[in-house]
Amino acid sequence: MELLTTINDLIWNPMAVLALAVGLLFTVLTKVIQIRRLPEALRLLRGKSSASGLSSFQALSLALSSRVGVGNIAGVATAIAAGGPGALFWMAVCATLGAASAFAESTLAQIFKRRVDGEDRGGIPYYIEHGLRQRWLACVVAGMVLVGYGFVFPGVQSNNIASALEGATGAPTWVTGLAVVALMALVIFGGTRRIAHFAQTVVPFMAVGYVLLAVVILLLNADRIPAMVALVLSSAFGTHATFGGILGAAVSWGVRRAVFSNVAGVGEGTYAAAAADVSHPVKQGLVQSFSIYIDTLFVCMATGLMILVTDAYNVLPEGAGTPLVEHLPGTEAGPAFTQAAVNSTVPGAGGVFVAVALTFFAFTTLVAFYYIAKTNLVYLTGRAATPALDVVLGLGMLGITYYGAVESADLVWAIGDIGYGAIGWVNMICLLFLVRPVARALADYEAQRRDGLDPVFDPRRAGITGADHWLTHGPASAEGSREGASRRGER
Repeated sequence: MELLTTINDLIWNPMAVLALAVGLLFTVLTKVIQIRRLPEALRLLRGKSSASGLSSFQALSLALSSRVGVGNIAGVATAIAAGGPGALFWMAVCATLGAASAFAESTLAQIFKRRVDGEDRGGIPYYIEHGLRQRWLACVVAGMVLVGYGFVFPGVQSNNIASALEGATGAPTWVTGLAVVALMALVIFGGTRRIAHFAQTVVPFMAVGYVLLAVVILLLNADRIPAMVALVLSSAFGTHATFGGILGAAVSWGVRRAVFSNVAGVGEGTYAAAAADVSHPVKQGLVQSFSIYIDTLFVCMATGLMILVTDAYNVLPEGAGTPLVEHLPGTEAGPAFTQAAVNSTVPGAGGVFVAVALTFFAFTTLVAFYYIAKTNLVYLTGRAATPALDVVLGLGMLGITYYGAVESADLVWAIGDIGYGAIGWVNMICLLFLVRPVARALADYEAQRRDGLDPVFDPRRAGITGADHWLTHGPASAEGSREGASRRGER
């Protein structure tokens, strides 16, 4: 654990700066598009799916099903425990800037996607190969993501499901592990459309219900809200008497847990974004930028505010011998903080409610993880159906899901953090070299909007190379066919 902690610090401490810098760069480059075009992002959710792709709403739900997971409950609690209340402020900052990173990477996923056996596929390796023209790096990243999402990260989700249910109901972790494996097998072997339908049905319901409970708890503790806001701000800028000495930890853990939760800049949402059927890449970029707000500014903030307003937390920075604050003696950071927050307002309901919410969040994330792993397998093989490899992927994912349910939480989280951090470093650096196609696609989109048009993407007009999908399957190809037919008629 000491070795894993050291590796995590080496990866995440500088990446906190990188994540903020990349988000700031795309915020400036796009003229704060994550706020400026927010109403348009909401309007675009009404788009419909096609035979080859998902609707914008389905793609949003699929992305959210991977983003809204244990990080929104357990992750927020660990950020507060390690970085103090100020970590919540830096989570919000990271989310606001990260929405621009999500816009950029999701737009790139759309620009450079490909159609494989009738389904639209795309994501990090696709825009590395066709945008950066670095096939070798794309294969390396695809391998990293395949291993991470197929054989490592699922253990984090199942571990928290098992821990929460054991604490709430006494169910042995091995029983929960078997139940989760059985349910996952029913969903992930049903194909992309079953995954999308499952996410579209479950994700909005669970997120809204969770946020509404948080609002009720805040309203019941309304008299404490001003003091809580002052606590968060003073802790975030190092002026609080108790937490002033851990400002660095507040920034690091706030960014670390925000990135772990919303994965903006890590590229997790790019796979769902590429599967959407839209007329212009920027449309899905806008929709995916909005998903960061849902994940972090709504769901994560709901958790953090519940915890702080009810004093249901401890603060024990790394290396500290004694807690700076100990409102819950002997309680480990994680779902227990949120359970205590709910119990303080609705006695006896916290354990069951948080266990159910975390189970829904984590299970939908597991389902999305399979889709992400499968997309990288498709990239490496060039085929959507590889029966033998699909079975290996499915069985391997079910195996790590069970293992994670019965393994130590510290070990599972540490390995998961290292994996996310490694992928995040590679993806964010690649984004810095792909600024030009993002800027050109956005300029093309906004020029058409100024002319009163519903934007249609033609990479030739935008000056973008490597976007072959749009020349053969996109709206531009259809327009070209109609134009050619018209000319033939004239002759």
